[in-house]
Amino acid sequence: MKIDLRSDTVTKPTAGMLDAMFSAEVGDDVYKEDPSVNMLEEKIAHMFGKKQALFFPSGSMANQAAIKLHTQPGDQLIADHYAHVYNYEGGGASFNSGVSCKLLQGNRGMITAAQVDSAVNPPDFYHSPLTSLVSIENTTNKGGGACYDFEEVKKIKKVCNKHGLGYHLDGARLWNALVAKGEKATQYGAIFDTISVCLSKGLGAPVGSILIGDDHIMKQAIRIRKILGGAMRQIGYLAAAGVYAIEHHIDRLVEDHRKAKEIGNVLEKLAYIKEVEPIDTNIVIFTVHGDEEKFIAEMATKNIHFYGMGEGKLRLVTHLDYTQEMHEYFLEVLTTNSF
Repeated sequence: MKIDLRSDTVTKPTAGMLDAMFSAEVGDDVYKEDPSVNMLEEKIAHMFGKKQALFFPSGSMANQAAIKLHTQPGDQLIADHYAHVYNYEGGGASFNSGVSCKLLQGNRGMITAAQVDSAVNPPDFYHSPLTSLVSIENTTNKGGGACYDFEEVKKIKKVCNKHGLGYHLDGARLWNALVAKGEKATQYGAIFDTISVCLSKGLGAPVGSILIGDDHIMKQAIRIRKILGGAMRQIGYLAAAGVYAIEHHIDRLVEDHRKAKEIGNVLEKLAYIKEVEPIDTNIVIFTVHGDEEKFIAEMATKNIHFYGMGEGKLRLVTHLDYTQEMHEYFLEVLTTNSF
């Protein structure tokens, strides 16, 4: 029994999802003739109260397209220093859009409206980059699955309106935040100009993300996707997996959250654990006393796999394929072994 807690991207399609994929009606999406893709895009756009959504092969491409849609070369975006768009997208903001990032020291990957307001460059001071976009992440990846207070999200929107800035949400794990906080997708759709959501993380689809946005921004999204190499053909098989995931795998995220918190509760009681960061959703970040690489290696000998994030931090992510049987075994290993 292999227990893979490296990420919630390691899941395999369920039997029901595979059935939906194999029975999908498909067409050529480059001509917008794939009915399964069209259904998925319309379904998610409706969920967020928007009129347009576009399928992307990855969350990074969806985020990079959003940045391109909001900015011009030489502009600057504001984000937390933990932001995925800065740390984990290969320098795409500078390579694809020619923009720089002003990074703020937030709390667990979350920034405040006051910080954003102070970070905006004066538009008439041509020596500094023109601030044109604010990008936030919910839940935060490097921040340990933390969820924004929605009131702060709305306050940041007011700052964006004040300065004429675009507002993008990297919502790769937004589904987790919605479930954990009891929020609605339409709340976010009403606030953000663009939102990316991932189907292949907590929802268990094999691949794919969706970019949702306002009409005046999204009218160029398909062109940017083409430029980035994201035009695809009979992708209805993948879109069908996304539809299935939306219809069957959102509510069950509470199970992932429960297991993550139970892991955290056990870790906090162990003498070899130095610190466990707060757990809001399905990500557990912690540090150990001693050599973390040795700890990772020893756990791997017991078929439990995860990795380090640097700075001594270790990360676990619960997900659809992490069963209750695996969970009980993992908790037993943690409590019966001394490292």
